[in-house]
Amino acid sequence: MTDKKMDIIRALKNAGTDPISGEELGQRLGISRTMVWKYIKVLGEEGYVIKSSPGSGHVLVSAPDKLYPSEIMDGLDTSIIGVDIRYFDEVDSTNDIAKKMGPLSDEGSVVIAEIQDSGRGRKGGHWVSPRGGVWMSVILKPNVVPAYAPRFTLMAGVAVARAIREFGIEASLKWPNDVLVGDKKVCGILTEMDAETDQINFVVIGMGINVNVSIEDLSEDIRSSSTSLSEIKGEELDRIAFVQALLRALEDEYVRSKTLGFDSILEEWRSLSSTIGRDVDVVTPQRMISGKAVGITENGTLLVETAEGLEEIVAGSCIHR
Repeated sequence: MTDKKMDIIRALKNAGTDPISGEELGQRLGISRTMVWKYIKVLGEEGYVIKSSPGSGHVLVSAPDKLYPSEIMDGLDTSIIGVDIRYFDEVDSTNDIAKKMGPLSDEGSVVIAEIQDSGRGRKGGHWVSPRGGVWMSVILKPNVVPAYAPRFTLMAGVAVARAIREFGIEASLKWPNDVLVGDKKVCGILTEMDAETDQINFVVIGMGINVNVSIEDLSEDIRSSSTSLSEIKGEELDRIAFVQALLRALEDEYVRSKTLGFDSILEEWRSLSSTIGRDVDVVTPQRMISGKAVGITENGTLLVETAEGLEEIVAGSCIHR
């Protein structure tokens, strides 16, 4: 959305139910009344309901349920995360777009979509991404070595759980990359990176959150193990407000990791974890490890106490028993 359209929407929102004439809008924006009218028409095509009365002016009646950058950035008080937001109605994968953008993009750039046709989970698994969810990728450019990449998955999990809790829902974290409500999954996180041997060029943190997703729109094989925030609340959430809360939380955690070190993030992850203290089966590429999850290391590996001793698991699918 162009700056002029953003300015018009902002002016109409600030005016509330008081009409603003095309002449006044034109003077504020430094454009003609004819251009104002053209922008009003385009906004109508994009789903904004604007009541226009000759001799009176324009009043914003309602905004569409779309994750438009202008809506997200209106009142977003972050300085890093969300500096640039790219919106798509439908994409194959927000992570794929973010990875292409990565080399030339500003840190904190966001890619967000209404639908993903080829969203990915861990190990390349398909991630169902229907309308009503928040399918988003964030580009970060931390000055760290590649071995630290798993930390950003943990950091994002903390941010997502914090955002969900702002809406009165108790969320917890399941190692390595899931956010749960109760024992059901509401969010998956996929972190990918572009790196040299000793330096990360950028990381892309992909987050898929079932915000206002209908369970019937999920594939049958995951319906019993998944839920959505609207199903839990019994009503739809304001997705714009949710994304704003998430971007703020993600920035808070990222800045905290830079200033206070990653230990503070780890401590919060542990406090939100539903995995630590549980009996688990962890399926790795080589074998299945069974035991009690007793902790997590500074690099995000899971510590499992087994009959044979303590196992440190770098990656795998974790099943709570």
